[in-house]
Amino acid sequence: MYQGIKTVSFAEAVKVVKSGDRVHVHSVACAPQGLIQALCERGRAGELKNVSIQHLHTEGPAPYAGADLEGVFQLESYFVGGNVRRDTQEGYADYVPVHLGETQKLIRSGVHPIAVAMIQVCPPDKHGYVSMGTSVDATLAAVQNARTVIGVINPHVPRAWGDAMIRLADIDILCEDDTPLIEAHTAALGEEDILIGKHCAALIEDGATLQMGIGGIPNAVLSQLGNHKDLGIHTEMFADGVLPLYEKGVINNRVKKLDKGKMVSTFLMGSRAVYDFIDDNPAVAMMDVGYTNDPFIIAQQPKMTAINSALSVDITGQVNADSIGCKFYSGCGGQLDFIRGAAASPGGKPIIALPSSTNKGVSKITPTLLNGAGVVTTRFDIHYLVTEFGAVDLYGKTLQQRARAIISIAHPRHQEELDKAAFERFGSHYHFITR
Repeated sequence: MYQGIKTVSFAEAVKVVKSGDRVHVHSVACAPQGLIQALCERGRAGELKNVSIQHLHTEGPAPYAGADLEGVFQLESYFVGGNVRRDTQEGYADYVPVHLGETQKLIRSGVHPIAVAMIQVCPPDKHGYVSMGTSVDATLAAVQNARTVIGVINPHVPRAWGDAMIRLADIDILCEDDTPLIEAHTAALGEEDILIGKHCAALIEDGATLQMGIGGIPNAVLSQLGNHKDLGIHTEMFADGVLPLYEKGVINNRVKKLDKGKMVSTFLMGSRAVYDFIDDNPAVAMMDVGYTNDPFIIAQQPKMTAINSALSVDITGQVNADSIGCKFYSGCGGQLDFIRGAAASPGGKPIIALPSSTNKGVSKITPTLLNGAGVVTTRFDIHYLVTEFGAVDLYGKTLQQRARAIISIAHPRHQEELDKAAFERFGSHYHFITR
């Protein structure tokens, strides 16, 4: 199909994988499903054993993580996505606790040597370059350090700029595919999301640079920013919610200190509209995660405002964002990268936002975290905390002062119980601490 380029089948390409190898799989929508299926077919045929599979979050099936291929493949993910969550919780797959910004360092330092990198790229341009499209993250490090790189040329992969651009000559084996990239669609905003979005938006100043992820709360925040001015984006990821603000000129990246005029991200999760938006767009720079998530880079953006979510928060300000008790639900991601970067930014604001209760009415604000729950953002790092009942600034507050503040934005039906727990923890003086 592509003149002068030799391509092979998926089955032929994955023959380079040997037992005992570590294979890096391209992230999110660019996970090469054809190569994944071909590799698993080799595993089911008894041709492989003890192959480590490594990736961040991927969209689509992840058959290598299942019980039927135990002993053939071992997943060591950098993030526990929904497609591997049950397998991880049941012990068939495993997880590497690591800050997102350091995932590339594990590869480049040789702690996680890569034998084979499997990626998807756009068709080559006249200069012999291809783009990794929606995901650069740690995959660029894998491409630069792998023994063998297998690349799938797919016209549905957007031609993104920045570190996403690599030479076709750096890919050892080429395949072709014409399958559209998997899209991620977010649910309609609920009343809770909108209230949280309004409280977060009130904290965001004109001229701020934003980091936020995907889901109801980030989209709710973005939906409330229509009257803001001169916002910028420096983030680990973005989705559809930024597009209306960019088209309206609210997001223009005009006053950023670094990468002025450019929206900076390391991967995307969204609809085809997002993929089309970054295609051949010099206003978007898809960069190495070692750059986007470097707290020292983040801190150089004035008014850096980082909005991250959580599974639960205790009354001292410990933030759990990766597990429900001992069961891993997601991962550390880049939360602390951006919390610390925003805290060091001139005028920066680190924000943790979450609904006050689960869908079943269980309070997400708790006296203590569940046994086994991981602390992603420590009580020493938390600043702003937001629920649908308001926003509080915990920076510089004592334990008793912050307990009062945190309880004030818990759901009213849980506040009395939380107050009692705080009294039992801190003693009688607690009742004299004002909100």
